[in-house]
Amino acid sequence: MEIREEKVEGATILVPVTRVDSATAKAFEARVLQVVNSGVARIVLDFAEMDYISSAGLRVVLVGAKMTRAPRKFVLCGMKPHIREVFDVSGFAKILAIFPDRAGALSA
Repeated sequence: MEIREEKVEGATILVPVTRVDSATAKAFEARVLQVVNSGVARIVLDFAEMDYISSAGLRVVLVGAKMTRAPRKFVLCGMKPHIREVFDVSGFAKILAIFPDRAGALSA
């Protein structure tokens, strides 16, 4: 699984490429938890290049968000409509900070 990492304006941005499913969720979780445990102040998951997320991927997002304590930030952005629908239907959109684009996520 390819996960690009960028550092912008004091934030660490993770960009999972293509899909997060049961076969790739462990690698995704390891990377997310590595960043969370590093103590970085702002974490952005940019889903602009992701085409599919399974329940295993949703679990990783939830674990990462729960492990990030205030005043640190854990936000999501760049979801394609069908990815956003998964977050809406699962109820995750109500409990996670989701922005339409990276600029919005970085300004949060």
